[in-house]
Amino acid sequence: MSRTTVRRGLLIGRFQPFHIGHLSAIREILSGFDEAIIAIGSSQFSHTFDNPFTAGERIEMIRLALREDGQDLSRIITVSIPDIGEHRLWVARLTSMCPRFEVAYTNNPFVKLLLEEQGINTREAELYNREVFNATRIRTLMAEGGNWKKLVPKSVGDYIEEIGGVERVRIAKGSATSTLLR
Repeated sequence: MSRTTVRRGLLIGRFQPFHIGHLSAIREILSGFDEAIIAIGSSQFSHTFDNPFTAGERIEMIRLALREDGQDLSRIITVSIPDIGEHRLWVARLTSMCPRFEVAYTNNPFVKLLLEEQGINTREAELYNREVFNATRIRTLMAEGGNWKKLVPKSVGDYIEEIGGVERVRIAKGSATSTLLR
């Protein structure tokens, strides 16, 4: 396959944490494209309830899950995309930091709007049961001692426990970590 004929789909998300719905979306992209670009949004944030994991930890989760799923990691490109505070400039930042792609997959209506305003073709990923496989719900279950592990690939659940992620989420939910950033 030559460089000019590689077809890529882009998945944009925060992956806080990476869950089975995200894995389903990547499978969907890989079924229709040669490669999947996974753009980790809000990459500069960590150790808060909304963004408990670092960009590096999220990359690790994604790679572990894809390896566990039997995916060819040579078909995956992972890019960290920080927030920059100006929405229209964020799209330019995204496109400058990613290899060329044909379609951007996002289920966030605001991100979809920003991309389409800049002429980028978008699609919604057919996430598997969005009400169940939802990162906010998973973090809440972690913080409250619920059964969150069934909602993430086994390798991701094991990794989160290994790095003390559950305790981090519990502490972040109950503290004012966001005040440190003000």
